[in-house]
This record gives sequence, C-alpha cells and structure tokens, in this order.
Amino acid sequence: MPTTKDQVHEFIGSHSIVIFSKTTCPYCKMAKQVFDKMNKKYLAIELNERDDGDEIQSILGEMTGARTVPRVFVNGVCLGGGTDVKKLYENGELQKMF
Repeated sequence: MPTTKDQVHEFIGSHSIVIFSKTTCPYCKMAKQVFDKMNKKYLAIELNERDDGDEIQSILGEMTGARTVPRVFVNGVCLGGGTDVKKLYENGELQKMF
C-alpha cells in the first residue's frame, strides 16, 4: 500500500519528535545526536530502508519546501535539517520547545 500524505501526517502527529532520515547521512546523525544529548526520544523514519522512502521524501518536499534529509519535526512543526536543529540547540531555543 503506497504511503500517503495522511500517513506522513500520522507519523508527525503521533510523536512529539519525528526525524525523517537516512542511515548514511551525517546531518541526520547530527540531528539525532542533539536529541540524544537532551535524552529526548524520537521516531526516526529511515527513508533509505523503506520501499516508499522516495515517495515520503517527495511528500516532505511538498510539505516543507525541501526534499533534503533530515526533515525534523517537533510538536508537528518542521524545524528544518540537522544544521538547523544543532543551531537551535546551541542557542537554547530547542530546549524551550519541551
């Protein structure tokens, strides 16, 4: 069954932190490390390990304006990618979201 926008929204709506990621991506690892440092649990959806990964990536591109990974969502809001998350963490803004 193909992934739909509704299913992507379900992932985002059912977890406070969702990282659409690829296992080989250093920026994805960077984003995960930030949440690991904060002891925050997240749902990592590894697009390169899913048959529908390209479709999900296209849906994320439509939703966020970018197809790059990671696409990080906190409380339903897209924060951007790994560099964005790291910057928010370093300036204390990420911590205020919880």
